[in-house]
Amino acid sequence: MAKANGPKGTPQTVAVLRALLDSPRGEMYGTEICAEAGLASGTIHPILARLEGLGWLDSRWEDINPQELGRPRRRYYTLSAGGAASAKALVKEADARRAKLHAMRPKLAGGAI
Repeated sequence: MAKANGPKGTPQTVAVLRALLDSPRGEMYGTEICAEAGLASGTIHPILARLEGLGWLDSRWEDINPQELGRPRRRYYTLSAGGAASAKALVKEADARRAKLHAMRPKLAGGAI
C-alpha cells in the first residue's frame, strides 16, 4: 500500500517506475517510457505528472530547434534522489504482493485444479 504522501502502487504506476529505474541513461522521454512500460501515452502522462508533483521526478525540456529536426521537443524525466529510493521501495512492495498472490493460487497437478 502506498504511503500517505506517495502514489498508489497500481500496476501502471509500478510499470512506469520500473522503466525509469531500469533506464541505463537515468532519464527517459515519454515515448520511451510508453514502450518500456507497455502503456499508452494517455496512461503514462498523468502518472508522470503525479509523480513529478510529489517530488519523485524531475523533468526538463530538450534544448533543440523543432523546425531543424522536424519533430517536437522531448520532455525528459529523471527520478529524483528521494524519488528513486521511494520508487525502489514501491516496486519491491508490488513484487512482494505479486509473489504472495502467486503463492496463494491453487497448484495444478495432473491437469486438475
